[in-house]
Amino acid sequence: MTSDNVLSADNQQERQQTIHPWYISGFVDGEGSFHIAFCKDKNMKTNLKVIPEFHISQNDHSVRVLENIQNYLHCGHIKENHHGRKNDQTFVYVVRNRIDLSEKIIPFFQKYHLRTQKAKDFEKFAKIVQKMNTGYHTSIVGAKEIINLAYTMNDNGKHRIISQNKLIRIVESSETIREAPVKIRPGKI
Repeated sequence: MTSDNVLSADNQQERQQTIHPWYISGFVDGEGSFHIAFCKDKNMKTNLKVIPEFHISQNDHSVRVLENIQNYLHCGHIKENHHGRKNDQTFVYVVRNRIDLSEKIIPFFQKYHLRTQKAKDFEKFAKIVQKMNTGYHTSIVGAKEIINLAYTMNDNGKHRIISQNKLIRIVESSETIREAPVKIRPGKI
């Protein structure tokens, strides 16, 4: 005889694996962030790599919720938040792939709106990713604009290690290098 009891263990397990999109939006309001990272890279035309990232952190005993969100959104990966730091038992779900950000993450949050300050950060994040999709970040003007916009996100960049001015100087130094005249040795043409 089969049980029609909706509270049976099988049904509870099935419900735990089904996640509602509004739950994800609310969870991100509390535990997620939209961030633009910068990395000095001499191979880039502006000497700076721009890395948009969406992430959600959670303690190790609740990593299952990150797995459920990852399965729902069909992108990203989960990793230890601070690998090697013994007192940090958190994990982080990260999406950095610009295609996934453009085609999955941004449309998701445009449909399932955030309700905290993160909504403003998300709008700026989406604008930066859109500009990056056009290649705007590879120009001096574009890189500077993206830096300036990124530093208005996440409590005005309060937790950033590198100052906004230092990043601007890195970008401007790439311009100086390109504009430097080519020296020709005497006698050679």
